[in-house]
Amino acid sequence: MVWSVLVSSCASRKLVSVLNTNEMKVTDYYFDLPQEQIAQDPLEDRSSSRLLVLNKETGEYSHHIFREITDFLKPGDCLVLNNTKVIPARLFGEKEGTQAKIEILLLKRKENDVWETLVKPGKKAKVGTKIIFGGGLLVGEVVDIVEEGNRLIKFTYEGIFEEILDQLGQMPLPPYITHQLEDKNRYQTVYAKHSGSAAAPTAGLHFTPELLEAIKKKGVDIASVTLHVGLGTFRPVKVDEITEHHMHSEFFQITEEAAQKINHAKENGGRVICVGTTSCRTIESAADEDGHLKACSGWTEIFIYPGYKFKVLDCLITNFHLPESTLVMLVSALAGREHVLAAYEEAVKERYRFFSFGDAMFIQ
Repeated sequence: MVWSVLVSSCASRKLVSVLNTNEMKVTDYYFDLPQEQIAQDPLEDRSSSRLLVLNKETGEYSHHIFREITDFLKPGDCLVLNNTKVIPARLFGEKEGTQAKIEILLLKRKENDVWETLVKPGKKAKVGTKIIFGGGLLVGEVVDIVEEGNRLIKFTYEGIFEEILDQLGQMPLPPYITHQLEDKNRYQTVYAKHSGSAAAPTAGLHFTPELLEAIKKKGVDIASVTLHVGLGTFRPVKVDEITEHHMHSEFFQITEEAAQKINHAKENGGRVICVGTTSCRTIESAADEDGHLKACSGWTEIFIYPGYKFKVLDCLITNFHLPESTLVMLVSALAGREHVLAAYEEAVKERYRFFSFGDAMFIQ
């Protein structure tokens, strides 16, 4: 069973389809990846990444440069971007009284300056603990311990929280990136707008303003949706059977304008092409059974894997993902596990760069 949970102004619904019983094991999505092919730094020119184009029906693939994506887009298509903005969510502070070093990661904004956070080391952050950041520019107090040991922290400060965060915080780079990022903006898309993500929608990192302009000139419509990416994106699948994995919850929003653009493309024979798995998960969560969208917002836990029938998405621009991850399962739902793993094997052989700062794939 493929399912989603929506608590929103969209109708709550379950998505059910048949999973190929030969593809239910997490180990079915394993592939060998040499450590040196994990990209540690972004390329100087975003659009000069490599692009592997995969035919989802035949499994045929070809090699290109990302800026050549325009050759594969047609007038009447609709490109769907996720315009979320990554917040510099890593903060380094000291425990009041002992000066013990504490690192926190902001996960989810609650209310009244309270955030759900990950704290390292957790044993130093009992309820009532105060943590000092930036010599007192920001002070956090642990007010509760919740699911999975996450801490609720209430912050006090003078001024505007976002400006203080920008001054003190660091980008929450994925655990497989060990290099220091010199320019924070390289872990943002050029169209990032709404702050709230703990990770970038990395397929969008390949686009430049010039490339987006060239795409528009070709007669392709561009729709922007928002899904604030959670750290669950990097959470490993720890169960043996796919159906036992529980997805993390993420907030999304679709405007009336975006819904109209996507609906218009579908109704007029154009393709809906999502930039990244987050855009895909947003529109698939919000669509009704006929693939129609309307303006809405809420929380989604949709988990897409082989057997799922896509209601809106036709094509996908995406990066190369971790072995045995939910993202490899999602692209396998679109193009077939054997096609995807064969393309990944080719990408490894051809020395493509993998993960967040790596190269891209276009599944059509």
